[in-house]
Amino acid sequence: MRKPKLRELREAVKAFVKGPYTTKFPKVPSIPPETFRGKPKYDEEGCVGCGACAQVCPSAAIELIDERGKGPTGTRRLVLHYDLCHFCGQCEANCITEEGIKLSLEYDLATYDRRETVESVEKELLFCEFCGAPVTAVDHLRWLARKLGPLAFSNQALILVSHKELALVEKTAPRDKRPVWRTDYMRILCPKCRREVIYTEEWGT
Repeated sequence: MRKPKLRELREAVKAFVKGPYTTKFPKVPSIPPETFRGKPKYDEEGCVGCGACAQVCPSAAIELIDERGKGPTGTRRLVLHYDLCHFCGQCEANCITEEGIKLSLEYDLATYDRRETVESVEKELLFCEFCGAPVTAVDHLRWLARKLGPLAFSNQALILVSHKELALVEKTAPRDKRPVWRTDYMRILCPKCRREVIYTEEWGT
């Protein structure tokens, strides 16, 4: 290139007058653009514990842990290991409430301990009253009931959760170890046990 020294001198003068092209990070934090995909963060109120984010995560960075407690309920924990995250935004794009998890503008995530690279949320979990299989989070059923409106009364689990929220049901009636029967229709059941109740009701088998 012709006269390279003059070009360098011109760039030096411009940088001296207008300031440097580079940012002063980490001394002065730089502000990323609004479309920047940074650290994913859960919102305690917006998340309903459905687990959709864990199902669509391509890097398996979101761990879904169901723990049984005393009685018919337990705890569902969604644990995001953002040291494995690709920051693709699939969790945010597929969140059913559109508020449960979002990518923030936070990007300075360096740490010496990978155990610190965790973002989590906990929700109350319901289990099938017959076989003990996990059904879904209580907040998930409440969100579905509000979303469906009057149509929610076509589903027994949604009816029970809505009634408990309104304090119309104090506690679940006790159940012995007999086979599933029509009297179990108004209980929290998994799809498999619900199907058995319907088959028994309709065909007696």
